[in-house]
Amino acid sequence: MDNFEFDGEKYKTASIHQKEWGNKLISELKLEGNEKILDLGCGDGVLTEQLSLAVPNGNVLGIDASAGMIKTAEKIVKNNIKFQKDDINKIKYQNEFDVIFSNAALHWIKDHKKLLANTYNALKIHGIILWDFGGAGNCANFIDVIHKKITSDKYAEYFKDFEWPWFMPSKFQYEELMSGTGFSNCTIIEVNRDRYFPNAEEMIKWINQPCIVPFSQNLPGKIKNTFHNEVIAEMLKRTRQTDGTYFETFRRLKIYAEKSNTWPKY
Repeated sequence: MDNFEFDGEKYKTASIHQKEWGNKLISELKLEGNEKILDLGCGDGVLTEQLSLAVPNGNVLGIDASAGMIKTAEKIVKNNIKFQKDDINKIKYQNEFDVIFSNAALHWIKDHKKLLANTYNALKIHGIILWDFGGAGNCANFIDVIHKKITSDKYAEYFKDFEWPWFMPSKFQYEELMSGTGFSNCTIIEVNRDRYFPNAEEMIKWINQPCIVPFSQNLPGKIKNTFHNEVIAEMLKRTRQTDGTYFETFRRLKIYAEKSNTWPKY
């Protein structure tokens, strides 16, 4: 995961829909209350806190690569929560967690083969993963607008060596990835969460935190604002509906799997 820096406070106000999805995902966990949980890409910590309430006799570790996110998350103080700035790609836990949870984060991780191996190792026997992240077709309008912008004559020179920040696989691709692991009872579900933002302000907040960040960070200050304003203008024009709302596609993959005894050897 590239270490993009996000504003945790701004993200907190721009992530209403992510919180809705995350709370629903948490409600699907069957917990006894004493579990040890790892929250991958914990962001502002709001969902991590909800997880902690579900395990009053357990504990939750929330990790995120963004210092800005962790700074905001650490304002949540509870006895059974810890937040840590950490790169998901580099986790090295062994048999520590009953549950590894993640909501709206893992499309920022490019190497899911490595992710699956590392999370498998981090789970206790019979531990589970429950993840929700962007899949094929996610944010189709934004991706089309931003791709055209960064390949245009005006901006292409700044993105010559730019690495696309997201991995958004199809269900079939993820089934292929999971088939080579030691996970059992795997369930991979495509979920359509297409959304109508109520007004331009809400759409802009979502674009600003986090979507445009990897691209803006690649630009010098003198043209960063111009790029930003052009993307916003094109997105609002493209997504505006007749009733004044703004539409974007949100296509997700929901992953559930359990740890069996051994990781296969190749």
